[in-house]
Amino acid sequence: VQLQASGGGLVQAGGSLRLSCGASGRTFSIYDMGWFRQTPGKDREFVAAISSSGVSTLYADSVKGRFTISRDNAKRTVYLQMNSLKPEDLAVYYCAAKRGGNGLALIYKYDYWGQGTLVTVSS
Repeated sequence: VQLQASGGGLVQAGGSLRLSCGASGRTFSIYDMGWFRQTPGKDREFVAAISSSGVSTLYADSVKGRFTISRDNAKRTVYLQMNSLKPEDLAVYYCAAKRGGNGLALIYKYDYWGQGTLVTVSS
């Protein structure tokens, strides 16, 4: 599966952005989907994930209550709604896909990655 992330940009602290990740192929619905982020000099970190069916979601503590992950299998797209953005949310955000099983938050479980989209939050 090929992934294409979009929706990044510059926003003031307290503002909102919605990231989208579109997937090619007809098997999107079998993949768990995740969002990760990375800043220079730091490891890529887990942000949020959603199971293939959309029933289960998981969030990093740092974004819980502010970010919402969702998916539309008919559109082969996963979203990350980001509210109440903080300067520390500044990063390149990546979407990723993995086959079913455990480990929604485990980066090494993900087989397919999109290119990143930059989110900049000004204070």
